[in-house]
Amino acid sequence: MNDEIENKKLFSACFIALVATSFFFGLRTVVVGELVNEFSFTQSEIGQILGVGLWPFAFSIIFFSLVIDKVGYKATAYFAIVAHTLAVIGTVYAVINKSASGLYWSTFLVAIANGTVEAFINPIVATIYNKEKSKWLNILHAGWPAGLALGAVAALFLGGLSLTVKFGVCLIPVLIYAAMIAKCRFPVQERVAAGVSFRDMLREVGAVGFFIIAWLTVMGIIQVANTLLVEPLTISVGITLVTAFVVALGAYFFTGALGNWIFVLILVTMPFLATTELGTDGWMASLLEADFPKAAGWIFVMVSIIMTILRFYAGPIVHKFSPIGLLVLSAGLAVVGLLFLGLAPAGIMVVAAIVYAFGKTFLWSTTLGVVSEQFPRGGALTLNGVSAVGVLGMGILGTPLMGLFLDEGIDAELREQEPALHAIVDGGIRSGMFGETPSLNMAAVDALDSENAAKLGAIVNSNKKRAFFRQAMLPGFLFVSYLALFLYFKSKGGYKPVSLD
Repeated sequence: MNDEIENKKLFSACFIALVATSFFFGLRTVVVGELVNEFSFTQSEIGQILGVGLWPFAFSIIFFSLVIDKVGYKATAYFAIVAHTLAVIGTVYAVINKSASGLYWSTFLVAIANGTVEAFINPIVATIYNKEKSKWLNILHAGWPAGLALGAVAALFLGGLSLTVKFGVCLIPVLIYAAMIAKCRFPVQERVAAGVSFRDMLREVGAVGFFIIAWLTVMGIIQVANTLLVEPLTISVGITLVTAFVVALGAYFFTGALGNWIFVLILVTMPFLATTELGTDGWMASLLEADFPKAAGWIFVMVSIIMTILRFYAGPIVHKFSPIGLLVLSAGLAVVGLLFLGLAPAGIMVVAAIVYAFGKTFLWSTTLGVVSEQFPRGGALTLNGVSAVGVLGMGILGTPLMGLFLDEGIDAELREQEPALHAIVDGGIRSGMFGETPSLNMAAVDALDSENAAKLGAIVNSNKKRAFFRQAMLPGFLFVSYLALFLYFKSKGGYKPVSLD
């Protein structure tokens, strides 16, 4: 009975910690338009801010997954609390001083803190509920959309107040989970308790898995360096691939394993999954403003609430479809939802958003369940490694590319349909992580008369809406991949979790 009480207390603390990580993200999603105006960002630049709020998460989650069983889960949680607190203070400071670099680095620190939270909550929940991992990891990750909804609602209710006040309230959930963590006792992780060695944990990832992780990590480091340097680094993709190959070679010599093909396939799907869910979340409010200028934020809240409720009732859903079957169904619905969002007229956009919510709800959390059930010997590393790859791939490539496509689409349509207007608002070419990027002169945009402002708004909104249609290719790839896994497990007699007992 005491263990059950302790487990519930620990699970609740982990849940609120996850709420705190997404609270910041949900609030930032609603105020993204204010940030664009406040800092005169291009779509590519705000895409980089949204991206850096996610992909550095991978640095901390990988690091702590390797050392967490040595340094301790509670110490890791305290590190996350300190990082979250400093990130909120840094963001408020950046907004007050209109420092774009300050905003970038404080957002970077948010992602570091978020990755640290994920590094301890996932393996702990998989340990205390090791007989029902998919169910409880889904319930745990109801905390993500719950935090999104709370953060978005906070931003909406704070309405006309300054960005400093809005970002300042992000400290509230951090203080709550800090108080809860202080009272918790953390158990020994499942892998360690079973006597699985550190080398055997690495063997589950294998050389191919380490190649993928290393390549994305190197790309992330280059992006950080380019933010610091006056002259961006010009490092070829070939050099990054060679670096990743050297890491993979070392991993192979140490472990003697290439990696399980199922785990490798899941790693490959993760950037597509992350961009489908998190990348789209990052743009949801601004993209929906085209048809619902006054209600876009509330539609985002509605989608998040639907996801929260569905994940809370994941147990019977997982039991009915099996984890892999649920992934197939979810990816298919996500494709339909994104196509629907891209094509739907204004009157039924809300219905399209609901379909999309049903599609993306179980993708990430069920993937974590599958990894924890199929690769328990991998401990914290396999469980958290898939999240790291997803966020790295999405943050380095996904969201910045989404912003680039918007910038290029807006520029091309302006040149073709409104050349005179283009001449007024053209901000010239800026250097971005994918090369040269067209931009708008935000001062000129703000000075437009009502007629020209309406013309520009229509072009921007049409391009934002088309972004949904383009993104449907991502869950399309997921659908094919999950279907292959479903057929494989069916040929083996059905999906069965692997036990360390």
